[in-house]
Amino acid sequence: MKWTDISAIAEALYDKYPDTDPTTLRFTDLHNKVVDLEGFDDDHARGGEKILEAIQQAWIDEAR
Repeated sequence: MKWTDISAIAEALYDKYPDTDPTTLRFTDLHNKVVDLEGFDDDHARGGEKILEAIQQAWIDEAR
């Protein structure tokens, strides 16, 4: 997965952390959870605020 795979990342986060409320995560924690996902293979430094916001929103949508 790459940072641009927002839907796949959100689904993987939802599956790995089903009891986590994504609205309560700080971006630093979200960033760490993303780079720790199995299959994530991208430059860790590329995960900026805009991409993290998009991932967070997709995770929120996935949890509904």
